[in-house]
Amino acid sequence: MRNCIEYWFERGLWSSRLVVLVAVLASLATAFAVFYLATVDAWFLVVELTEYADPDLNDGARRAIRSQVIAHVVEVIDGYLLATVLLIFALGLYELFISALDEARKSDAFSKVLVISNLDDLKSRLGKVILMILIVKFFEHGIKMKFEHPLDLLAFAGGIALVGFALFLSHSAIYHFGHRHKDISGN
Repeated sequence: MRNCIEYWFERGLWSSRLVVLVAVLASLATAFAVFYLATVDAWFLVVELTEYADPDLNDGARRAIRSQVIAHVVEVIDGYLLATVLLIFALGLYELFISALDEARKSDAFSKVLVISNLDDLKSRLGKVILMILIVKFFEHGIKMKFEHPLDLLAFAGGIALVGFALFLSHSAIYHFGHRHKDISGN
């Protein structure tokens, strides 16, 4: 009797992991929605560029269009990066809690980026993309920034240095962790 109860309890407990499918499907739906938004934004951005070639535009109007287009490009990149985070999150959760993605493992052309083996892999991959989103946002604010005082320029330069340092640390930590992991495992 005890083994029967234990069997059904453990089976139910193990099956409870399937609740993660809700998060997987919601993340996929949201990723598709953000991909759609970014693609529509990109389309309208290209359509807006027809005004840029108008020979009747003066230099000031052309500069205004150029700065507006660059800001829109940054927004489009930000949208695609956010959609990528959601896609990586959905695929990672599926791999960790439901089942391995057999199609991903069979394909030579498919990058190992989306094959997640543990929560640390998922966090690492998400962290890289989120760092890129933050860099794009910093770039977007940098484009719009007005430098009224020399201190503003110094603060902006300090921000750029910090972004570079964050990229260095993220690359360095991954590189060093990978070598330490290999040394410990003996490979």
